[in-house]
Amino acid sequence: MSTQPKAGAVLFAKDVARLAAFYAQVLAVVPKHAEAEKVVIEAQDFLLVIHAIPPAVSANLQIVSPPVLRENVPVKLFLPVRSLAQARISAHGLGGGLKPVEAEWGAADFRACDGFDPEGNVVQFREAQPAAALAS
Repeated sequence: MSTQPKAGAVLFAKDVARLAAFYAQVLAVVPKHAEAEKVVIEAQDFLLVIHAIPPAVSANLQIVSPPVLRENVPVKLFLPVRSLAQARISAHGLGGGLKPVEAEWGAADFRACDGFDPEGNVVQFREAQPAAALAS
């Protein structure tokens, strides 16, 4: 019996190891596959591949701390976390961040908050929340 591959995304990185560690720790998962040029992070319903930017491009890309946010791009990932509060703590300790609690919002069965990774990619993190909790 065959199954469909999981949905996912590829995120290009200057520092593959650092970005992979960020996402694995914030998402509280263990990478499924790792090599110098790419790391595959698997969560229950998706795969995130952190892939090296080609050296010719990477040589001209400077990452500062805190990173300059890449807000003017046509795509923003949203990823599940067990807890926005824990993700906020983990992200900050790993060179990224999440907006403050006041910026969180809820819909359907989740709470969401925008954040960023150590290379400045803007990403939204979402935690599951029962619909009844949103009504209060």
